[in-house]
Amino acid sequence: MQEYFAKIIEGIGEDLERPGLKDTPKRAAKAFQFLTKGYHQSLDEVVNGALFPSDSSEMIMVKDIELYSMCEHHMLPFIGKAHVAYIPTGHVLGLSKIARIVDMYARRLQIQEQLTLQIAESVQEITGASGVGVIIEAKHMCMMMRGVEKQNSAMKTSAMLGSFRSNQATRTEFLSLLR
Repeated sequence: MQEYFAKIIEGIGEDLERPGLKDTPKRAAKAFQFLTKGYHQSLDEVVNGALFPSDSSEMIMVKDIELYSMCEHHMLPFIGKAHVAYIPTGHVLGLSKIARIVDMYARRLQIQEQLTLQIAESVQEITGASGVGVIIEAKHMCMMMRGVEKQNSAMKTSAMLGSFRSNQATRTEFLSLLR
């Protein structure tokens, strides 16, 4: 990957011998590997067995989970927050595991719509919840830095599974907890 970053830098007309750029291909490759580390993680590894018996059948929500991802169309960042809720049916997921699931999928080349659904389906799969709701709100550098250059635009996506889709009261409760 390092040699490809060197070619990109040379391709824009820069001098790789310039002191500030001498180690940039190596640093960029290392950064890109970190930014895409989700490709080298699995759901089972991330959850690591942190599913615990529980009598709770009320909504559990983790709000404002920061996320950093990269748009698969331009390979520019999008940055935002995920809000994840589920209704357990006998088991609850360790709190940090929800954030780790968000990170695993966010650390891949993505579109926000797919990221939202991947998180919801994974929480559903792991917990067997009767319903899962995920909302992501993010700012996309591909909208801000290039193209239309709209600095104040934000994208919101949602995925509602199970009772979050079929039961209006559940959906309303989820949305009201976001305020």
